[in-house]
Amino acid sequence: MRVARLYGAGTIRVEEAPKPQPGPGETLLRIRRVGICGSDRHYYRHGGIGEDKMTLPLILGHEVAGIVEAVGKGAQRVQEGQRVALDPAQPCGHCEFCRTGHPNLCENLRFLGAWPVDGGMQEWLVYPADLLVPLPQAVSLNEGVLLETLGVALHAAYLGKIQVGNSVAILGAGPVGLLIEQVAKLSGAGRIFVTDKLENRLEKARAFGADEALQVSDVREVSQEILRITAGRGVDVVFEAADAGETVQTAATIARPGGTIVIVGIAPRGPIYIPSNLARRKGLTVKFSRRMKHTYPTAMNLLLQQRVNLAELVTHHFPLDEVQKAFDTVADYRDGVLKAMIDL
Repeated sequence: MRVARLYGAGTIRVEEAPKPQPGPGETLLRIRRVGICGSDRHYYRHGGIGEDKMTLPLILGHEVAGIVEAVGKGAQRVQEGQRVALDPAQPCGHCEFCRTGHPNLCENLRFLGAWPVDGGMQEWLVYPADLLVPLPQAVSLNEGVLLETLGVALHAAYLGKIQVGNSVAILGAGPVGLLIEQVAKLSGAGRIFVTDKLENRLEKARAFGADEALQVSDVREVSQEILRITAGRGVDVVFEAADAGETVQTAATIARPGGTIVIVGIAPRGPIYIPSNLARRKGLTVKFSRRMKHTYPTAMNLLLQQRVNLAELVTHHFPLDEVQKAFDTVADYRDGVLKAMIDL
């Protein structure tokens, strides 16, 4: 079978590998579609995320949808020929944090496509049956892939505890930021601000109902504009989803006294700077969002009820043989890319 292996920053190659076989409790999936996520972009650009660096080739991809080709002994919930998405997180179920309801913080977590666990950019994948999510006929493969992204947005919104009428700012209008915007509206948010450097992404934010979509050329100017619009008060809840360290400072500047900041993005260099005196004087609550937990049922219900729009986030499709072109397109924000898919 063909697989796409990342060998280091900027170097990804399609190679041949043995086709796997499922064991007890496992399924063999024929992978059909894989989304390129912001974390994949970090691996491609930097050979890792923050201090976690890959030391051997890695198959990327954790946003995955496919078809069940074979079912191992004892595997339940799915049948051969069924279309499925998957939960990329494989918690141990036994550590303190799993037992207290926080599997996303599992001490022994294995995560698909995150070093050292190979991901979904391969034609066949063996995966635990109990982590598969059957896709109803009304749900496309693209939407199945993006259930994971929606789950991340839901988890972040839960951390923000948006109340009806709250003003909300979302810094970064990538797929996660745009889904946080949609979830914020469903949660009853009042005025919604969205910022980004790219105008095509702000156009999408406006289409999804942003009250203010502000292009970032200077972070200080954007902060001043949001404070001007709010008459100096600031915003109730700020979501940092821009993958840029400096946006955390913007979040602290525009958050109102007593407000909440939820940091969702992954800063490329690891450390970020929070102006502690400003945050202390304002009495800000700062939360870090770690992937998601227990969100798939809600994500599926919102999708089936047509309360969220996932399909319009997908802008590009590439065959596996063009995986390097796909990653270059995403890494450099070329051609108006928002969400790129690899088709297998």
